Amino acid sequence: MNKITVLIITLCSVAVCFAQNIQVKRNDFYVAGESNIRLFVREVKDTDTKQNRTPVLLLHGARVPGVASFDLPVAGGSLAADLASGGYTVYVMDARGYGKSTRPAEMLQPPEANLPLVRSAEVVSDINAVVEAICKRNKVEKVALFGWATGGHWFGFYASLHPNRVSHLIFDNSLYGATPAHPTLGKGSNLENPEQKGTFNVKAFGAYRLNTAESLISSWNNSIALADKSQWRDASIVAAYQQAAMDSDSTAKSRTPNTFRSPTGALEDSFYLAIGRGFWDASLIKARTLILRSEKDFWSRPEDVERLKEHLIYAKEVRAVTIPNATHFVHLDRAERGRELFLKEIINFLSPKPN
Repeated sequence: MNKITVLIITLCSVAVCFAQNIQVKRNDFYVAGESNIRLFVREVKDTDTKQNRTPVLLLHGARVPGVASFDLPVAGGSLAADLASGGYTVYVMDARGYGKSTRPAEMLQPPEANLPLVRSAEVVSDINAVVEAICKRNKVEKVALFGWATGGHWFGFYASLHPNRVSHLIFDNSLYGATPAHPTLGKGSNLENPEQKGTFNVKAFGAYRLNTAESLISSWNNSIALADKSQWRDASIVAAYQQAAMDSDSTAKSRTPNTFRSPTGALEDSFYLAIGRGFWDASLIKARTLILRSEKDFWSRPEDVERLKEHLIYAKEVRAVTIPNATHFVHLDRAERGRELFLKEIINFLSPKPN
């Protein structure tokens, strides 16, 4: 096993938890990955906790990096702080090409100059480096994993290769390659190459995407039937989410309108999952597994949940839960719009159980 180097880059800071009146300590550091890649990690924990529970690692999806996804500085915007308040030491990571982690040199070139960047196998390597660092830091053998959308796919891939490093595995609105039919990501979508059916549209997407703040909420808006979206989600969370995404890219303000970059490798992999391809085999996973899906999710399908359950034949526990009437962004929606149930399911699942 390679020695993992952890580079501390900031001093610990103490802040009041955004969700509850507890003291939460945040510590940002880098982990050394392969090929001189540095991976950004944030540690979030309750300063008063005395519980010795399994550390939890959170991983973002295809576009918005870790802190913007899971640790916003507004009430109801920090899944990391919510879990820390339950006695868990929580880690939030950025895969290479995202946020504060090392970005491939090709991301300084025009998108059309290169093939899609940061495919699944590369992210699995990044996860491995971070998990090893967390295990060493906490003197544990296993880590609990929570992945949102593509983050769930990446964690599933990792857990199939390193089953003895994972205590709990949580998929949140993730694809598994269940069927060849997907209404928005598969065949006939803008992700498909019109000149070569069944392949990803590299010409249209290139190596990375440029994302505006407004583009982050279009699918979210479409999932909410109410004309007044503030009845479903707090406007302060939307603003914080958009701002944190922009702040994650030091080049964002160099473009008009401001845009942040995200690698398109995740989109290419998601297209192939959406047309029925599999990247990894869930029968290799041994961890307790929770599959969460929002009823109004536009990314995953009920078929993904069912196929994943079928394949998890050696998992220590398998639980699948559909959050009624909830959106893809349930962890950022109001408590009564699914977030309360979402948190309850996660906390109950992570709680220590007899072997």
